Amino acid sequence: MTSWSDALLPGRPYPLGATWDGNGVNFAVFSGHAQRIELCIFDSSSRKESHRYKLPEYTDEIWHGYLPGARPGTLYGFRAFGNYEPMQGHRFNPHKLLLDPYARGMAGRLTWTDALFGYRINAARADLTQDRRDSAPYMPRSVVCHHAFDWGDDKRPHVPWEDTVIMEAHPRGLSMLRSDIPFSKRGTFAALCENWFVSYLKNLGITTLELMPVQAFLTDRYLQDKGLVNYWGYNTLSFFVPHTGYITSGSPSDLCTLVRILHAAGIEVIMDVVYNHTAEGNELGPTLCYRGLDNASYYRLAPDNLRCCINDTGCGNTLNLSHPRVLQMVIDSLRYWAEVFHIDGFRFDLCTTLGREEYGFDPRSGFFDILRQDPLLSSLKLIAEPWDPGPGGYQIGNHPPGFVEWNDSYRDTSRRFWRGDEGQRGLLAARLTGSGDIFERKGRRPWSSVNFLTAHDGFTLMDVVSFNERHNEANEENNQDGHGENYSTNWGEEGKSEDPGILHVRDTVRRAMFATLLLSQGTPMLLAGDEFGQTQNGNNNAYCQDSILSWLNWSLLDIPSELEMAKFVKRLLMARQNHFSIKYGRYLHGHTEISPGITDIGWFSADGTPMSVEEWERPEGRTLALRRAASRQGKKDITLLLLNANADPQLFTLPQPFGEWRFILESAHPEKEETLFFSSLSELQVSGRSLAMLAYRPSSTTTEVGEVS
Repeated sequence: MTSWSDALLPGRPYPLGATWDGNGVNFAVFSGHAQRIELCIFDSSSRKESHRYKLPEYTDEIWHGYLPGARPGTLYGFRAFGNYEPMQGHRFNPHKLLLDPYARGMAGRLTWTDALFGYRINAARADLTQDRRDSAPYMPRSVVCHHAFDWGDDKRPHVPWEDTVIMEAHPRGLSMLRSDIPFSKRGTFAALCENWFVSYLKNLGITTLELMPVQAFLTDRYLQDKGLVNYWGYNTLSFFVPHTGYITSGSPSDLCTLVRILHAAGIEVIMDVVYNHTAEGNELGPTLCYRGLDNASYYRLAPDNLRCCINDTGCGNTLNLSHPRVLQMVIDSLRYWAEVFHIDGFRFDLCTTLGREEYGFDPRSGFFDILRQDPLLSSLKLIAEPWDPGPGGYQIGNHPPGFVEWNDSYRDTSRRFWRGDEGQRGLLAARLTGSGDIFERKGRRPWSSVNFLTAHDGFTLMDVVSFNERHNEANEENNQDGHGENYSTNWGEEGKSEDPGILHVRDTVRRAMFATLLLSQGTPMLLAGDEFGQTQNGNNNAYCQDSILSWLNWSLLDIPSELEMAKFVKRLLMARQNHFSIKYGRYLHGHTEISPGITDIGWFSADGTPMSVEEWERPEGRTLALRRAASRQGKKDITLLLLNANADPQLFTLPQPFGEWRFILESAHPEKEETLFFSSLSELQVSGRSLAMLAYRPSSTTTEVGEVS
């Protein structure tokens, strides 16, 4: 039994959080406006508050104190005293137990009740009336942690960007429907540590797993009242704590084990992180942590009405990364996940928000500057979602060097081209070659564009070809949520179909879209399950659906056509790996001659002639030939893509100078195998809604061009 002191020693203002030194625990927490902060210690059952201490020292806006004898496992929280003046931006309320922003662990669950709010719900003066009920019985506790894990000889794979293939996946949804996994392990990190998952990623050709949020998150009260949950996890409660729902052992080591196993297989792990807002919502939200410690510092407040949060995120509040201590918290959190969990990179949700200063978005903001100079974080993969709902929020291509960016233009153009829309050919040409019109500046490379057809937010690929409209009724928002325009088409029947003709077209278009994605320059990203026909029944905003609607249905691989789809995706990834002209890491401009008469890039009409200005501008044009050539370490690789988005077959005349060709694949005929030899071809017919790939050997050389093992 711990023998507690009667008072805290002064301790130190650094490091922030609760730090055990073998003899006791140092507590340090930031608040620039509090008048006093008290530390609350709870017994091992977490129900009863056993001790309360005033943090004795205040140094550089850090409240701190040292508790001798305290050990890892100690349960605690804070109470902050100060003015309750919402009109001035201050919402201090010592009746509310607060989580430590730097806590490394949490115990217990949050129970929604009016007592969690700093103001009296339904009071005549709304949030101007302070609530005096104690929130501690309904709050989780922060936990003192001392994390240790045997990493052995673990090494980061450091997959080059040119070779990177990302799969975005939900850590719970991946395994919930796996009948070969004990039910108690499904939906957890432990389920993904088993051989089935690692082998699947490796066999398919995935180099990098991007996990949707795994930091501790909260289900909003309004969702819980409707019997729904925050399934996606974009509602962070604690930036340092793994979400307990994904852990079976009770220890964060579960995530460490998963990372170590994937690293041993050469697979990277990227975390999707949400530093743009917190789970406390707008000014009428609960008081759980940041709001109670220093609302005016942690959040951006409306300058003409400090009572209200600025809502650049669409989620009620916006973290104030212009404040040095808030920025420090975000960077410390990133370092923690990189150092303690060996995470290989981060995808930043609504990254525009993180780079927005008071005057607007700035690629030279403090957030970007710190990341780019940090010796550890700057060496990791940094991925921006380059938009948010705030003013000037769409900033694709404007993030600084060192970042790659999600490219929604790639998604939309690919969908529209294969749907048969007019005027897409020139746009698709740019997308096929790394979107240089968006990213080619300041030394950025084609892999700066994260190319994707689908992501967690929106339709699955099967739904892109099966639905004209969203069907989000299950979300209970009158089908008003989610994207209204998806550039999708059902090809004749909304939703599930038994019509063989419709099913054939849907499969053909899916393969053409996969071929486009995986044979483009840039960094390809797949949504887990797309490769075997995962559907959400037309729901394009399944953020609150923790059910079979969202969980991956692995039994689809028992359907022959879907198994063949997955095999075709694997074949495309092998072609990408084997032909470096496809994934070439520099922009191509047609100024470099790779072989006699063959420049690094060439665009051709179906008749084999170079594309003219008139042909580029012809809106009904739906065919395109792209030849790319590259030289590396004495080897040459020349490939040709033939795209036909028309419904009918198209005869392509292969471009001069004539040489020998090897057939690699055609999306409409996945059963047609790659030829093992070059032969003289001058024409090739490409089926409707299909993409064909050839490798080329000039007739003037005996070098085996295109033969890359």
